Amino acid sequence: MRKMINVVLFEPEKPLNTGNIMRTCVASGCKLHIIGPLTYKIDDKGLKRAGMDYLKDVHYNYYDSYEDFLCANNNPKIFYITRYGKKAPSEINFKEIKEDIYVMFGKESTGIPKDILKEHLDYCFRIPMLEGIRSLNLSNCVAIVVYEILRQREYEGLSKVETIKGENYLEKN
Repeated sequence: MRKMINVVLFEPEKPLNTGNIMRTCVASGCKLHIIGPLTYKIDDKGLKRAGMDYLKDVHYNYYDSYEDFLCANNNPKIFYITRYGKKAPSEINFKEIKEDIYVMFGKESTGIPKDILKEHLDYCFRIPMLEGIRSLNLSNCVAIVVYEILRQREYEGLSKVETIKGENYLEKN
């Protein structure tokens, strides 16, 4: 049975990013966890525009705090994506993980709090990039990591052909 990929956003600040991440979660079959507080309303116009018509299908939970998230999810093992990590997500063998996978991403301005990261140094990972570059866009980071996990798991449960317009759409007149 396919184990769930859980995307965890720590205090996201930009509704457009959250909307894009919601869309990625729907497309990839992930569950989304949002840890507040938020600086915007969950029904923000920008969030809806970025999420398009997929928002009705997103499975997400909202938590008032990191502690609430941990308690509600039985203190799961979490992989923290941070610029301070020393290994790439591709160095984790996601195929061998038997339990649900939780991957946390920090707020756009400051990331995941240092005190949380210091408690979990062995689970801090970094998306490789050129020296001197601080970060990538949050929604891009989520997509990169989610699809690395899915790639390692051979895209289990996902369609590898076009199903809306048809598998042979390009071959038609």
